[in-house]
Amino acid sequence: MSRLSEAAADYLELRNRLGHDLAEHHRLLPRFVAYLDEIAAPTVTIAAALDWAFAPGVDAASSNPARRMTIARRFAQHMAGLDPRTEIPPPGLISFPQRWHPPFIFTRTDLETLTTQARQRVRGQLPAATHSTMLGLLGATGLRVGEAIRLDCTDIDWADEALLVRESKFGKSRLVPVLPSTIAALRDYAGIRDEHHPRATTASFFVSRRGNRMVYPCVQETFRNLCHATKIGADADRRPRIHDLRHSFAVNTLLRWHRSGEDVEAKLPTLSTYLGHRDPRSTYWYLSAAPELLSLAARRLEYSIQARPS
Repeated sequence: MSRLSEAAADYLELRNRLGHDLAEHHRLLPRFVAYLDEIAAPTVTIAAALDWAFAPGVDAASSNPARRMTIARRFAQHMAGLDPRTEIPPPGLISFPQRWHPPFIFTRTDLETLTTQARQRVRGQLPAATHSTMLGLLGATGLRVGEAIRLDCTDIDWADEALLVRESKFGKSRLVPVLPSTIAALRDYAGIRDEHHPRATTASFFVSRRGNRMVYPCVQETFRNLCHATKIGADADRRPRIHDLRHSFAVNTLLRWHRSGEDVEAKLPTLSTYLGHRDPRSTYWYLSAAPELLSLAARRLEYSIQARPS
């Protein structure tokens, strides 16, 4: 382990103890340090941080460069106390793009088409079952893709019909109740999986053809291929993302409550807990994601303005 790697490990441990949410830091900081070691940089420099932020394969039009620079800058602030040669990138060197893209909202028919086509188009009985079942689970529960991938066999409570999502975003764990039909689909998949891999080599519930835990790029590529083949979202301004399945679950749940006369405002905290949001404010965003819900969003904004002290 290099000196910079040791410093990065100490930095992450310190911030973890202070209660910071560091999921992205744990993923990206080791890559930044590996880059510094690769170019033989003894510490952080502004030039190295910029080069890494705009590394090949990083979409310059996305928020990725700004997020990378934020991580590099915070690590540089830590390193400055250890090495006087450290250069701290100034704030705002790379700005976050101020763009909001509305999600593509999948209908129930869209989801059924995706899962059916996954069973028919993906080669091999096990891969076809894996992708169709995972997509169905994402659409039926609003799980994050990473949460579905990280599910272990022991995280399925067959008797109480619930999933245990362990230490997901913000380090939170939660129980996710599911419908009997979802449990039945998961049970069918488990049967197919065990036929192909009677001696499990991983604790993962969803497995690849070789019996390993699934990886995000594979799930993402199959999803894109299925959307292209089925022409789902072909007329949309922006092609559907797999994360839009989570958005669709939330928006369709709100629409169902709204159309059935439920008190949507009162039930939003329940949806927030189910989705694993840090607090209900993250869930209110979905009120503006469908035209039918815009009146609720406008009403909430009006109330918040009226509540401000004059």
